[in-house]
Amino acid sequence: MKSWNRIALLAAALLAGCVAGGPVVTARSSQPKDSADSSAAPPPAPAPLSAPDCAPFLLDPTDLRFGVTVQFSRLPTLPEMADLRQTSGLAHVLIMLPAWPEDFDAVADLGQVPPEADVIVLLPGDPPSRGAAEAWNMVQARLRLVMLVDGPPPSPSVVADMNDLRGLQRVIAQIDPPSRSGFERLQRPLSFRRVVE
Repeated sequence: MKSWNRIALLAAALLAGCVAGGPVVTARSSQPKDSADSSAAPPPAPAPLSAPDCAPFLLDPTDLRFGVTVQFSRLPTLPEMADLRQTSGLAHVLIMLPAWPEDFDAVADLGQVPPEADVIVLLPGDPPSRGAAEAWNMVQARLRLVMLVDGPPPSPSVVADMNDLRGLQRVIAQIDPPSRSGFERLQRPLSFRRVVE
């Protein structure tokens, strides 16, 4: 039951996205107004949040241990893996990838993540090939995959690849209105996301 709570909370965090985010607050120097310098341009508006700033945080109220989540918007490098081993209280490594890695060589280094931490990977879209899907099954880490798709799988073979992903915990479909059509053979939890801009 504990893992279902974590999955539900992860899905809720994904659904929340950047809702809690606001504009970046910047400090301004307080300068006295000079009536002679009335042509001065107003201060620039703060920059919008970048994608990594808007990333969902992993919140799990059932996990009462002292824990740190380290977040990447790409696969970490070997030196960054060494830094992870030095992170006190490391609980989760959250990786939000812009695309699927093509083969095992691209993800093999994830086996260097300390064994006390799990690796949560957010993958966009369907697996581009069977090899890209099978690569995740060879990773020697506590792996939790979440796929975000914008429609049903294009073929039954893609559904089979998804079902063969041992670490796949959930598929989130961005379909409006929600429909299970095309997902009937999927053997993983399916939820839906709607983005309002």
